[in-house]
Amino acid sequence: MGTSIPEDRKRVVVAMSGGVDSSVSAALLVEQGYEVIGLMLRLWTEQGPAIQRDNRCCTRDQMLSAHFVARKLGIPFLVIDARDIFKRHVVDTFIEGYVQGITPNPCLACNRHIRFGYLLEEALSRRAAYLATGHYARITRSDEGILELRKGIDPDKDQSYVLSVLTQSQLSHAMFPVGNLTKSEVRELARRFGLPVADKHDSQDLCFIADGDYRRFMRETAAQAFKPGPIRLRSGTQIGEHTGLPNYTIGQRKGLGIAWPEPLYVIGKDAASNTLWVGTRNEMGRDHLYARDMNWIDGKGPAHEIRVEVKIRYKARPVPARVLPLNQNITEVWLDEPLPDITPGQGAVFYEYQGDKVLGCGLIALSV
Repeated sequence: MGTSIPEDRKRVVVAMSGGVDSSVSAALLVEQGYEVIGLMLRLWTEQGPAIQRDNRCCTRDQMLSAHFVARKLGIPFLVIDARDIFKRHVVDTFIEGYVQGITPNPCLACNRHIRFGYLLEEALSRRAAYLATGHYARITRSDEGILELRKGIDPDKDQSYVLSVLTQSQLSHAMFPVGNLTKSEVRELARRFGLPVADKHDSQDLCFIADGDYRRFMRETAAQAFKPGPIRLRSGTQIGEHTGLPNYTIGQRKGLGIAWPEPLYVIGKDAASNTLWVGTRNEMGRDHLYARDMNWIDGKGPAHEIRVEVKIRYKARPVPARVLPLNQNITEVWLDEPLPDITPGQGAVFYEYQGDKVLGCGLIALSV
């Protein structure tokens, strides 16, 4: 099969993590005749007297696993220091988001700026035609020649949500070799290829926080955000005092420290007035939001209101909705049903109605 690959499209850089998905991606590409180079990024993680550890996406054990897989496959393997750019684009953005009272998604920022920004540039600088990753997603091409991002075949592992930030230019250099496979099929391929990573667990979110406790991390990096302030009902009545907005998430019930005739939930945070808004379960749901900083996969977006399905979190179920682009940057969204945990700063990802094609994404906002 290798002889059928045009010479100028033959070299591929694989983003290797030491896990089963990227390892099998590399093995499949080698088997298909591509010239494969394995790259791993060394990413920033917090350090301190009581904290000496690696970023969970690139531990020493993972580097050794990736190195062993590369040697098994007979491909070169390099580790590149990306700590500074990761700190600037992912960690600092995460901290600033919480200071502003929103809940950022670091995986969206990482895919936009690190994997398909910095790492893609590294791949192209090595005269590679493609950057391949172990994401569960697929790329197709429309009759008009537009590249399309689609869900992975395995519904339990689909990662199209975190790839919805990609542009036509980035997709033209992207490959997702395991997107047409299920996780069990990937593990079986790892065994067939003789790779020692077949049973490795998947990586976790918040890879840069030592213990996964973002509240503790925020207290140590942005203590100024933890100012006590009023807890108010929607009526404006103050019923308590919070300990700092980063301590709370939308939909949270426990830990409010308020005695009330019925359970209360966090329904909003206002950094400008340092107010935590709470309400009853019946007051939680919203069926209207805005998405800002839009990225439309086709590079244009719809010219009028369209019917879509939207996911407001990575693991959320898709909900039917109507969307209307107000301009190139902001889209208005009406959901068919109210959702209780719409969280500013998270990604709203739009899918083709009753389909598997990603249309675009934006960051959730409740007003413009």
